[in-house]
Amino acid sequence: MTASYSPAPAGRDPKRRDRHRSWWLLALLILLAILVATSIGVGTREVSLAEIIGALQGSTAGNGESAVAVRIPRTALAFLAGAGLGLAGAIMQGVTRNPLADPGILGVNAGAALAVVIAVAWFDITSSEAYLWTAIAGAGLATLFVYRVGSLGPGGATPLKLTLAGAATSVACASLVIAVVLPRNDIAGGIQSWQLGGVGGATFERILPALPFLAAGFAISLLSARKLNSLALGDDLAAGLGEQVALARLVASVGAVLLCGATTALCGPIGFLGLVVPHICRLLIGVDYRWLLPFSALGGASLLLASDVVGRIIARPAEIKVSIITALIGAPFFIWIVRRQRVREL
Repeated sequence: MTASYSPAPAGRDPKRRDRHRSWWLLALLILLAILVATSIGVGTREVSLAEIIGALQGSTAGNGESAVAVRIPRTALAFLAGAGLGLAGAIMQGVTRNPLADPGILGVNAGAALAVVIAVAWFDITSSEAYLWTAIAGAGLATLFVYRVGSLGPGGATPLKLTLAGAATSVACASLVIAVVLPRNDIAGGIQSWQLGGVGGATFERILPALPFLAAGFAISLLSARKLNSLALGDDLAAGLGEQVALARLVASVGAVLLCGATTALCGPIGFLGLVVPHICRLLIGVDYRWLLPFSALGGASLLLASDVVGRIIARPAEIKVSIITALIGAPFFIWIVRRQRVREL
């Protein structure tokens, strides 16, 4: 059965539909503001409102204020990483017309992770800039490899072949990571912790070098909305409307690779978020990428912030990595999509 998503029942009147989407946008922004406040105020240590205000003003005199000061960059990283992965997932689903596309499922995050591990183990990279460039290069190479393998045989790059190629690439990259790390006990602990994927230990010093890459990724991705709307009509019709199909795919993919590479360098691989969020957004506001892309970014930020808060409080005083929480949410959602047979095209 062909995957199809209808706009939420807001009537056929464009003004009414846009008003419906605007209400959903307002609700999402309110939810995001609540989650940001919760992420700053809630954690393994309870803090008062006065301590939160003091920390926001720059004070770290007390233990509570120090705890809040640590949570602020962590919240910023969760916001940026969630927005980047949600937006990258929507871009990849649009470029491949594959409802199962996701930076994790298609092997993009795994390629970035493998590149970083090789660079650390064999070339002793230490700077944030080197991590970023290496992760982006690995994400780009993985994307090209998966698309090439998925294009082999009759029918070209079908959603099913891309998914299988991505899954095989992810497994292969994970095995290679183990092979690289196994003889290096000096880096094994740090690599294994980073590989789990999380936003703990974030600092603004680590985040700042990634901002130009993230900004470029967000800009390129959001500006690709109209081209993705054309691609959704099919390659032949898009070309008939004057769209340069190959160039449109390439430009949109560059935005997704920048987002995935920068996010993986900062947080490690975080899966399923880019799969879940775009689907939920389609069910709410329809398939117009001019709305879907910003909604996916905001929805991804909301989901990652919520997952991080849950991971902090359900195992106090310890924490559960955010990637584990997103996997617990995303895996059943993935199975639901497959069982609904929404696996051919968007």
